[in-house]
Amino acid sequence: MKQYSARNGVLGRLVRLSRQAQAGFTLIEIMVVITILAILSVLVVPKLVGRTDEARRVAAKVQIKSIEEGLQMYKLDNGDYPSTEQGLDALVNKPSVGEIPKNWREGGYLPKIPADPWGNQYVYVSPGTHGDFDLLSYGADGEGGGEGKSADIESWNME
Repeated sequence: MKQYSARNGVLGRLVRLSRQAQAGFTLIEIMVVITILAILSVLVVPKLVGRTDEARRVAAKVQIKSIEEGLQMYKLDNGDYPSTEQGLDALVNKPSVGEIPKNWREGGYLPKIPADPWGNQYVYVSPGTHGDFDLLSYGADGEGGGEGKSADIESWNME
């Protein structure tokens, strides 16, 4: 005679089905998670959005420092900074205008001159009014002057 246990019979099948049904999340649990994520996004996103302008300003300052280092190396090799006419391109390609440098380093001083974080070219003037050269980004508005996020980032006025 065969013995039936809770494992083999109808009761066993119900227990197994019950366990399988409990494997997923309930609708309420999913709604709670979505609500928590929505609350977090409302709190976090505005803070991140406000930081993009500051991040661009920091990136511009880092790029200006890098370009300044290239200008310093150029001066060490050639005795002076590139002229305004030669521009920052003199750090990448040997100048063919103005006073041609005699000791221009093969391969240049920088791999390329980056655009500022807003997609504009850096402004370079040599000799400058604030030092041997002036190097600046016009900031978010792409125009001289401005305040806040539109303020110029200037090599002689870095904080």
